[in-house]
Amino acid sequence: MSKEINIEGSYKAFDETDLYFKKDIPKDPKAIVVIVHGLAEHLGRYDYVAKEFNDFGYGVYRFDNRGHGKSGGEKGYIDNFTYFFDDADLVVNEAKKDYPNLPIFMLGHSMGGFIAAGYGVKYPNKLRGQILSGAALTLLPTFEDLKNAEFDKYPRVKVPNALSAIICRDKAVVEDYNNDPLVLKETNQKLLGETFVKGPEWLEKNVKKYTYPCLILHGDDDRIVTMDASKWFYEEINSSDKEIKLYKDFFHEILNEKEKDIVIKDIKEWIDKRI
Repeated sequence: MSKEINIEGSYKAFDETDLYFKKDIPKDPKAIVVIVHGLAEHLGRYDYVAKEFNDFGYGVYRFDNRGHGKSGGEKGYIDNFTYFFDDADLVVNEAKKDYPNLPIFMLGHSMGGFIAAGYGVKYPNKLRGQILSGAALTLLPTFEDLKNAEFDKYPRVKVPNALSAIICRDKAVVEDYNNDPLVLKETNQKLLGETFVKGPEWLEKNVKKYTYPCLILHGDDDRIVTMDASKWFYEEINSSDKEIKLYKDFFHEILNEKEKDIVIKDIKEWIDKRI
């Protein structure tokens, strides 16, 4: 499908932080999908997904989370996890302004899945639905030690990004990730504490407020975010329209596995039924 619009730029967040974005819109789009990426990565890692979505007739809005990729803000740092929700809302509002008559969906991966879930609690009735991929929705074994770290007192203690080997079974993806200059090689203790300790505690208290139509996807051999996080969310939310799918033997980045087209097709079928 031919592209009608293919532009990049930056939006100003509530605190004047620049949020780098890309818009890829096919001719006569039938829906818009806002993609929210995960920890340490950036929007460019979703080029394939965006292209496929465009071929399905979906416009795609992507942005780099603050402190990530080409966006502003201190690298690998955030003062408060809720800023991520508000940044996502800014992008949703831009999409609504550009395409007021189209249904808008949100796809969030990993930390982006947590952002999408939190967005769903804080901003109901703005989207047609959400898709969560390997979403970090509970306190993860990987970050258990952070509970005892004084990340508010020592916010800028550096934490190396040491998870690349287990993001995906495809070695080429791991190699690209390691060589990608826009992938963060380290983050700050504060970002991790906000997003993976305080965030899940807040979500647990507020999960019953979540009512969006929701497709929850997870690799059953995910070694970064346990699939129990997705199962918990599925059980706890108050959505009348909810579905969960587990992919056998897939690692964390289900949208980058060699069999990713299966996942993308499942997303397409789910969205098409809700347009």
